[in-house]
Order: sequence, then structure tokens, then C-alpha cells
Amino acid sequence: MYQLITGPLLWLSFAFFIIGCVVRIVLYIRGLDWQADRVAYLPHFSYGIKGAVRSIFFWLIPFGTRAWRQNIFFTALFFIFHICLIFTPVFLLAHNVILKQRWGFGLWTIPEGVADIMTVAVIITGIFFILRRIALPEVRILTTAYDYIVVAIAVAPFITGFLAYHLAPGYSFWLIAHIISGEVMLVAIPFTKLSHFVLFFMSRGQLGMDYGIKRGGMKGKGLAW
Repeated sequence: MYQLITGPLLWLSFAFFIIGCVVRIVLYIRGLDWQADRVAYLPHFSYGIKGAVRSIFFWLIPFGTRAWRQNIFFTALFFIFHICLIFTPVFLLAHNVILKQRWGFGLWTIPEGVADIMTVAVIITGIFFILRRIALPEVRILTTAYDYIVVAIAVAPFITGFLAYHLAPGYSFWLIAHIISGEVMLVAIPFTKLSHFVLFFMSRGQLGMDYGIKRGGMKGKGLAW
């Protein structure tokens, strides 16, 4: 079982993840309206790129935009969740040992104590996001079971990995569950709301290009709109 899920199933998961993300990017670009969007992007590419880079940069910085500063507490938790969600598995010592054994390379790793703290941070903030959807009427009205499932998919690898690392009773079960839940998350990213992993950059880049070209960025440059 272990050889199967760390061998063929792992490769298949990465294939779904990479190919799926590329497809989502291509479909996003193809879905742009020629009259409203793409018609202005190529002729005014330099202005658009400046706007896109600026938009992505400031939205990646905590409190870098007015929207982030409107709810300081939520913004802090949002960034803690996403930073820990991405950096913990990528720079985890155990994962990089496997990389070194299987593919001959590894990345810089974070101390195991720090990884523990980041793992717990993902779990706690994930629970907060669930409670927020339950408690706030304006969020609850937009929430369906699908939203809870997406959060569960994102958090499950961290819960199972934490239990396996700390040798909780049923270690073998938690280890297998950790690997399978991680692979489920990889496969789910292109097909669920988790696709904002890549589509965030597409949408922020598009909006940045709009503002850099059509919505004041080229004011006085002879652009008709």
C-alpha cells in the first residue's frame, strides 16, 4: 500500500495538479472578452504589465491594500493560513528527505519545531474559517457544504501529518491518511476553489492591467476609454 501511494499514485497526483493548473490558466486567458479585455492588452503591453505587477505585489503583502486594512484580524489570519499552508509542506524536513531519496534533490528545510507551529497554525486558522462561515450571517448565506469540504481537503493533510509525526496511536493509519489526503489536495486544486492557488495571479494580473491601461493608467495618453 505504501509503495503504491508513494509511487504511481503520487506521480498521478502531481500530473493532475500540474496539467490541471496549466489548463485552468489557458481557459482563463481564452475566456477573456476580446472587446472588453484583450483588445487593449497587446498594443499597450508595457502599461498593462506595470499595472499587473503592481496589483499582484500589493495584494501579496499583508495590509498592502485598502481591502486588507479594512479587517486587520481576518487579514492576519488569512495570511498566516496561506503562508503556513504553502511553506510548511514545501520546506518540511521529512518531505525533503523523501525528495532526496526518490529524485536526488532537496530544498532548504525549516526546523521541525517551527514546522509544528506552522502546522498547528493551519489547523487553528482552518477551524476559524469554518466557524466564521457558521457565525457571520453575511458569510453563512453564501456558504454550502462544498465550502466546508474544500476547507477540510486543505486542512486534512496537516492534521494527519501532525498525528503521524508525533506517533499518535494508529501511526500507520495516520501516515497512510496523510499521504492520501495530500494527494487528494493536489488533485483537487485545479478542480475546486483551491484553484485560486493559480487563478489569484491571473485575476489580480488582469485587474491590474485594466487599471494600468483602461481605468486611469493611460489617462492623457490618447486611449479612448
